[in-house]
Amino acid sequence: MMYLSFTIEKCLLPFVFLIQIILAEPDFPGLNHIRTKTPASTQTDASQALIGRIVGKRANEFTANVQSNIGPKNRDTFVISSSGSLVNINGTTGVAVAMGLYYYLTNHCGCQYTWAGQQMDIPSPLPEIPTPGIKVTTNDRFRYYQNVCTVDYSFVWYNWTDWQRQLDWMALHGINMPLAFTGQEAIFQRVYMKMGFTMKEVQDHFAGPAFLAWSRMGNMHGWGGPLPQSWIDQQLALQHKILDRVRELGMIPVLPGFAGHVPSAITRIFPNASVSHLPNWGHFNSSFCCNLLLDFNDPLFKRIGHEVVKEMLNEFGTDHIYNVDTFNEMLPKSSSSTYLSKSATAVFEALMSADQQAVWLMQGWIFENSVDFWKTPQIKAVLTAVPKGRMIILELFAENRPVYRRTKSYFGQPFIWCMLHNFGGTLELYGMFDSINTGPAAGRDFPNSTMIGIGMTPEGINQNEVIYEFMAENAWVSQPRDVSKWVVEYATRRYGKPDQYSSKAWQLLRKSVYNNTDGLKDKSKHVIPTSRPSYHPRLVPDVWYDVEDLYQAWDNLVLATERLQNSSLFRYDLVDVTRNCLQEISLSFYNSLILAFKDENVTEVSLIGNKLLDLLADMDTLLGSEGHFLLGKWIWAAKNLAVTPEDRQLHEFNARNQITLWGPTGNHLDYASKQWAGLVRSYYRPRWKMFVDSLKYSLHMGTAFNQSDFDNKVFNTIELPFSTNTHTFPTLPSGDTLLIVHQIYQKYRPETYHSAPHEKG
Repeated sequence: MMYLSFTIEKCLLPFVFLIQIILAEPDFPGLNHIRTKTPASTQTDASQALIGRIVGKRANEFTANVQSNIGPKNRDTFVISSSGSLVNINGTTGVAVAMGLYYYLTNHCGCQYTWAGQQMDIPSPLPEIPTPGIKVTTNDRFRYYQNVCTVDYSFVWYNWTDWQRQLDWMALHGINMPLAFTGQEAIFQRVYMKMGFTMKEVQDHFAGPAFLAWSRMGNMHGWGGPLPQSWIDQQLALQHKILDRVRELGMIPVLPGFAGHVPSAITRIFPNASVSHLPNWGHFNSSFCCNLLLDFNDPLFKRIGHEVVKEMLNEFGTDHIYNVDTFNEMLPKSSSSTYLSKSATAVFEALMSADQQAVWLMQGWIFENSVDFWKTPQIKAVLTAVPKGRMIILELFAENRPVYRRTKSYFGQPFIWCMLHNFGGTLELYGMFDSINTGPAAGRDFPNSTMIGIGMTPEGINQNEVIYEFMAENAWVSQPRDVSKWVVEYATRRYGKPDQYSSKAWQLLRKSVYNNTDGLKDKSKHVIPTSRPSYHPRLVPDVWYDVEDLYQAWDNLVLATERLQNSSLFRYDLVDVTRNCLQEISLSFYNSLILAFKDENVTEVSLIGNKLLDLLADMDTLLGSEGHFLLGKWIWAAKNLAVTPEDRQLHEFNARNQITLWGPTGNHLDYASKQWAGLVRSYYRPRWKMFVDSLKYSLHMGTAFNQSDFDNKVFNTIELPFSTNTHTFPTLPSGDTLLIVHQIYQKYRPETYHSAPHEKG
């Protein structure tokens, strides 16, 4: 069956007819109840309030109305029309209204609303929409957002003001199924303490604020703790505000369920409990590793699972969808299909015991990340143990490693095609335009496809905004876009006016950093500024593009400065691209440094080493001129949520450790690295200075460079002390961004003409 929706659209171009073909999605009766229960009048009020937050004083020129019957069932539809000087936006939900608002603002007013800021130069009067208006219906039922790690890599220090802006962004970009993991520790604490656990035993099970995602998934426990009670109480109150807002807008929040990971004290209370140790994740020592997993056949599994969901329902209410991941990045103790089937059955029955309408949302990351274990029989055992349509799989890394193709569309279970894109919240420029341009449509067109939505699942946000703007449009675009044309329009909206140089820059970025096609997984691996220095093994980051294209994009942004200098988003991009250019130049310096050391040329080692250190100092100055690249803001936000001096100390430790050592001994060293002012100056540059000094010392003494000795020294003198240091950093930018960029450009662009070649990873 297909629906035809005929609309007339007036863009900056002449009138065009937009014919939208809406294909019927797979039928899953078990999902029919997964829909908003919020009255239309409440959603209307919430969407009108959102309009006020987005357009400010122009809000009285827009009217919002939620009417569920204006489009096909199980899709979101918005209709935009003009009535005199007013623009009317009708939608099937509050999210649909918000999506319609953003469609109008981007396509008809040339505006943009992103994490780094907004360009809201709305024309006056508002551009008129000709009769009969614009009608757009989404391609799928759901638009999912967040990774289980996003809550720590990006949202961990959010207050309500931060969350409100993030929720507005979500609504504008069409998200109707967000993960809602905040505040869950209060629920688990209640359940466990009712069962006889002590406060300390529960606290030992929880990780610190910046590491909760991994204690929730059973990867480890306790690191960064003990979790303050003030944090638990504060996050519970915050979760109520988050859930109220997402439900007011017609979103369907995903709450957590019980995965089987239990505190180690369970054997004190229940000596006969059947438990096993999970594998060591991240090389943590016995104080933090190898969590206990309750056996799926143990009656306690269903009891605890029931109590967790029941307590969740009593506290938050429910929309009947729960995320549970038992084996995230940890292999089950058995590959037996019987064992794996029992594991899935136990999880689902525990959910069902408290909520007969429960639907299990599961990250498909385990199938993508451990392909040697998760072969067809193992995957099938898990997926077919749950009634069809009562489990939804997040195809988490679909742009790179689609699993639906080798599982016959997840053996009939519905799935959501997701773009992961980012690991650890790192900032390097990266994207896969071609894949996300064609991938969702290919998922829908797959034989017997069970695809029911799209999603964005980055581990961290506040980076590469162009990719997320592009991906969000997959909610409603009916066919692949002309990316070359699209990026020019993107730049015009972003900066508020067309410009030949910025257009050229974005064309060059599109064909270089945003055109990864080599299956790169982790773009931050071995990046020179943020990686621990190494002579052996040599650092060889993946550079998948012609770096001259990046440098020429830099040329053009510098040329665009005179015309676009008043745009805050342009200045942000100018810093971001300059930063990435310095990153590539630092790789050239590093390669030359290694060659000079191999040639035993002390003079060259000293000369090149000083150039590298100067570059890092200049990078810190650059980043310090733009407010989105400041370490001080991250640490201030962490301390600002604390109640007591002890809490402030713990929060700051969490904030510092996550972005550097990530663990007691560098267990995930630099995984969540950030090119931020303050961090470059006080952490990355001192490491590289020690490396340069150590190379020179080895040549002076005529001894071989000992990498192990260097690693120990840099850990004990720079990396470990940084986590416990309490030095303060600026929370406001300083310096003239445009002048600093000009000086850096004049100094370093000539270096690119005779730089050492990059080795391919």
